[in-house]
Amino acid sequence: MPIVRWGGKIAVVTGAGSGIGAAITHILLRNRINVFGFDIETNGFETIKTKISGISNVGFFQGLKCDVSREYDICTAFDVVKKKFGGVDIMVNNAAVVDYSRVIDSNRKSFERLVNTNVLAVATCTRIAVESMRERGVEGHIFNINSVLGHEIPLQGFSEEKGLNGFNIYPSTKHATVALTHTVRRELAASKLSIKITSISPGLTKTNLAKRANFGNFFDGIPALEPEDIAEALLYALAMKPEVQITELTIRRTGES
Repeated sequence: MPIVRWGGKIAVVTGAGSGIGAAITHILLRNRINVFGFDIETNGFETIKTKISGISNVGFFQGLKCDVSREYDICTAFDVVKKKFGGVDIMVNNAAVVDYSRVIDSNRKSFERLVNTNVLAVATCTRIAVESMRERGVEGHIFNINSVLGHEIPLQGFSEEKGLNGFNIYPSTKHATVALTHTVRRELAASKLSIKITSISPGLTKTNLAKRANFGNFFDGIPALEPEDIAEALLYALAMKPEVQITELTIRRTGES
């Protein structure tokens, strides 16, 4: 695929330290794209540096501690990107949190945590990225790493008992991401900007989200994607010629219902 034109460009990846974000960071770096990784946890940054240390002709990488649920953190991180390279060309909104409690058992704090990270951070990063691309008059691409739960309401995981038996408002935040992506695409088209926006909706993927939620062995035996599968899909969309925009990709592991 003709990915060469993106070589030397600047990407920002949120949630870059692990899982899908780390896989996307690796694949961009291997294609000579410079990456700034934003993450609230910085341990994964060293792993990324180690993996690319023995590879020649890769992009520059810098990890920045950033809690994307806080606008101040986002703006501070983007200031570093601007001062170092002038701006961003590829924006990957990947950071997300999940809560496996039921809505009826939850609380306002949990709702705010999900909305701030999964919706408001995406909108904020997108706004700043578009402003950067527009100011410099460059081709740009925004990726929102969504979920199949942004297109459907899950049937599994619910019970009458209080506990880890639901998905809280996580599907609601991902439905919001679908609407946000469509809204921004129409705004970009009306503004006649050379900026694409793509939503990528994976099915169940082997990441740390389920582990952090202590969801037990619910996912055992269910076909799941690898983070690298989503990274390859992103690269596929990025490689399209400027006149072609992939608006939505839904990815499931073969065998997943």
